[in-house]
Amino acid sequence: MSLELTISEAIKTAMRAKDRVALDSLRAVKSQILLLKTEALGAEVSPEQEIAILQRMVKQRKDSYDQFMAQGRNDLAEVEDAQMKVIEQYLPKQLSNEELEAEIKAIIAETGAESMKDLGKVMGTASKNLAGKSDGKSISEMAKKLLS
Repeated sequence: MSLELTISEAIKTAMRAKDRVALDSLRAVKSQILLLKTEALGAEVSPEQEIAILQRMVKQRKDSYDQFMAQGRNDLAEVEDAQMKVIEQYLPKQLSNEELEAEIKAIIAETGAESMKDLGKVMGTASKNLAGKSDGKSISEMAKKLLS
């Protein structure tokens, strides 16, 4: 089942349960998917694009959460955190630090990277192979740690 259909069903469930946070979050996801379809002139959205949408939305919520916490607006931060948790349910299982480290070590061996000069090669391959399984910041930090 595509993400769009899954989200539509989840919206119905959230409406029945009167879960306002889930409803707002899911409507935002559906809106982004429809926007992407409109830009692509009605073409189907690929699973990779769906994951990218979800990751972008989680990152936006995380950034907003951090800003609200820094400003002492806990009420707004709680809303962002709750929405982030709803959206994360639709992402593939994220890699643990140990799994991420093992994956990046394998990529480093595969690309023959030896120093920070080869970070671009490692990041290019890692970004493709680990799309949806880990965010770019975590991948970058781990690659830098392993290459230094």
